[in-house]
Amino acid sequence: MQLAQRLNTISEPQTIVMAKMSRELKAKGVSIIDLSLGEPDFRTPDHINEAAIKAINEGYSKYTPVAGYPELLEAVSIKLKRDNNLDYPPNQIIVSTGAKQSLANAVMSIVDPGDEVIIPTPFWVTYATQVEMAGGVVKYIKCGIDDDFKLTPEKLEAAINSKTKLFMFSSPCNPTGSVYSREELAGLVSVFKRYPFINIISDEIYEYINYVGGHESIAQFEEIRDRVVVINGMSKGFAMTGWRLGYMAGPTEIIRACDKLQAQSTSGANSIAQRASITALLSDLEPTHKMVAAYKERCDYVINALKQMPGVKANYPHGAFYAFPDISSFFGKKYGDTVINNDLDMSMYLLNVGHVTTVCGSAFGDTDCLRLSFATSMANLQEAMARMADALSKLQ
Repeated sequence: MQLAQRLNTISEPQTIVMAKMSRELKAKGVSIIDLSLGEPDFRTPDHINEAAIKAINEGYSKYTPVAGYPELLEAVSIKLKRDNNLDYPPNQIIVSTGAKQSLANAVMSIVDPGDEVIIPTPFWVTYATQVEMAGGVVKYIKCGIDDDFKLTPEKLEAAINSKTKLFMFSSPCNPTGSVYSREELAGLVSVFKRYPFINIISDEIYEYINYVGGHESIAQFEEIRDRVVVINGMSKGFAMTGWRLGYMAGPTEIIRACDKLQAQSTSGANSIAQRASITALLSDLEPTHKMVAAYKERCDYVINALKQMPGVKANYPHGAFYAFPDISSFFGKKYGDTVINNDLDMSMYLLNVGHVTTVCGSAFGDTDCLRLSFATSMANLQEAMARMADALSKLQ
């Protein structure tokens, strides 16, 4: 069978690969602690579940408008003004089947074959694949642990040329947890102002999981706002991963283009998820704040534990629920017949010897690191850190 050539550029995300391997070992009776998937371990708050049940009972079971229910678009508009001081009317907003679809729609609406897209590394695994599926060319900018994995204006300027069409990044960042301050964003904006042909996708899905105070969006800068697409959704801040509801706010032309694309793929997002999301966005955020407090406690514990492991270098993530330690000092070391040559070797070693699932940093564009999710119980994290420390101590 002759399948489309574009499939040759697509591989299964390492996050999903490692989760699958974890499940396979668990099925064989091996005690595995899974730190691979970025999924809240909390239940969706009760008031959101109750809104969904109410919507079912009220008969919200028909096709939805492609862009989303008007009431939900209004709720997103209210949220953006309330939390971010961003003025986006409902006609500049569209909801989709998860933030991943919102990202894909935005990329497909902006990128033509041959266009260059700047992505600072480390980055979320799907960005590059989406660009390549659109025929674009990814231009990576390496940002290391000593820079807190954040892009500087100087590095951004050096990467831009006449083919640059789009810039994609996240804050708080998956996988590093790095959070851009207003001053750091202003530095990037000072560069973008000189290049009016560059669009910006700002992935803000981890907005609420922030340990340094209020979230700062690059869309707040009026001089570039007509080129910024803000991506967000319900999965992380509201523990609604399975509800598959993302949203996008941006220039009218891009929103219309995404509406056109979505009409030919999925059409409107799930009706019940939309009704529940209205309640989530407009209700008290206290359940979210409680989740974030738990993540902060786990974060403090994990980073402290990692820093006590000889050979591990870890920075403090100021958002999201990931640690991204540098483990490159172990490259070349071995345990028995196992030699650690790279980050993938280390991830497999920790799985097979330490029985802890991680994700290799190369999946996110950094070959020196591993990603660990602390979206699991403190008991699991304590056992996982003990297992990791023991496994690493065996490498000579």
